[in-house]
Amino acid sequence: MSFTTKIKNEISEIYDTRSEMIAELSGFIRNNGYLEDEILYLTTENKFIAERIVKFLRDIYDISVKIGKKDNVNFSKTKLNLLTIDSKINKILQDVGYFSNNNTYLDTPPTYIVGANEEIRAYLRGAFLCQGSINDPKSSYHMEFLVDRPDESVFIQRLLNIFDLNAKILSRSNGYMIYIKEADKISDFLKIIRAHNAVLYFEDIRVYHQEKNIANRLNNCEQANIDKIIQTANIQLKYIEIIEKNLSLELLDDKTKEVLEYRKKYPEASLKELSEIISLETNKPITKSGLNHRFRKMKELAERLEKN
Repeated sequence: MSFTTKIKNEISEIYDTRSEMIAELSGFIRNNGYLEDEILYLTTENKFIAERIVKFLRDIYDISVKIGKKDNVNFSKTKLNLLTIDSKINKILQDVGYFSNNNTYLDTPPTYIVGANEEIRAYLRGAFLCQGSINDPKSSYHMEFLVDRPDESVFIQRLLNIFDLNAKILSRSNGYMIYIKEADKISDFLKIIRAHNAVLYFEDIRVYHQEKNIANRLNNCEQANIDKIIQTANIQLKYIEIIEKNLSLELLDDKTKEVLEYRKKYPEASLKELSEIISLETNKPITKSGLNHRFRKMKELAERLEKN
């Protein structure tokens, strides 16, 4: 079962007030319904969604809805649930903002349908039930609505952005895609449509990814530090090799020669580790700054020897 299906199954169990049911029906019917010979048809692959829409229509309009099967136009083996509504059509379509009072098609629903936040959430829930999808966060962060009409796409985008979700629109060959790519915004949307179980799952995966990314960055940083330590030590050992090759150790003072011997003895130690080792073994404290000063002396001598 896909993540989208789990979300839709979950929100199909939500109890709504009458105004919320009207708003949800509006979001669903405006993006799914089609009229033919004074009959309204609705389709969905999901039986729970079909049962929810039937319940809303029965509770509000006291009508019976025929449920049949229809081949899926997307060449899917799963047949569509076909809901056939043949009574109180004008009343339903006017109530959900599909038609005006004079039976003229409306590009966007009247403001009263989405007059409050709960009605806005319900409209988005209805639109999502028929045209929405969200990728499983294990694979990627992507949420979308795919709708047919440009006015409807702008309307849904505006409703989403009332909640600061940063939704964008992309024109596609088969319609208009309203999409969100930000993980935290997708999580917020799931809260908005009251898919609480989906939120918990989504957040668990998101936190896991964040912790994994932090661990990877720390590991990369640690490896970079190790590489830097080894590179620095190799350069210092190269200077020592030049000095010894030219029999010039006596040109260094005793403290610098002591550091030279410790570097040869501990070739992979960082400056901090080397300072701690020397301080402990000689009982003469030396700082990283002191070590750097002595290594600069070796560098200057090695460079002079190389030049000469």
